[in-house]
Amino acid sequence: VQLQASGGGLVQAGGSLRLSCAASGRAFGSMGWFRQAPGKEREFVAAFRSGGTTYYTDSVKGRFTISRDNAKTTAYLQMNSLKPEDTAVYYCAASPKVYPARSRYYSEAAYDYWGQGTQVTVSS
Repeated sequence: VQLQASGGGLVQAGGSLRLSCAASGRAFGSMGWFRQAPGKEREFVAAFRSGGTTYYTDSVKGRFTISRDNAKTTAYLQMNSLKPEDTAVYYCAASPKVYPARSRYYSEAAYDYWGQGTQVTVSS
């Protein structure tokens, strides 16, 4: 199983980017995005749970939207109103499991597979 993240780039503050995470080999019950800024730990950004439930970290609510295709193999992260503090390497992650507890989705341990990361740079 491989996850291929794409869509990163350089954008001005206030702009938009759409990240994609394509999974080969199987469908997943849960897919998520994490990010790691220079000098900081990797942090949760958003997650999609089968059935349509989505979760977001507070700093991106109202600006980012996570979605997944019907085949359950590709996740997207639409990022609008980008800010310089959104600059980071963005990683997609996936698990075949569907967790009942919301808190699980915020933890890296919930995900079994990880993509290689895609750089997002937001200039001021």
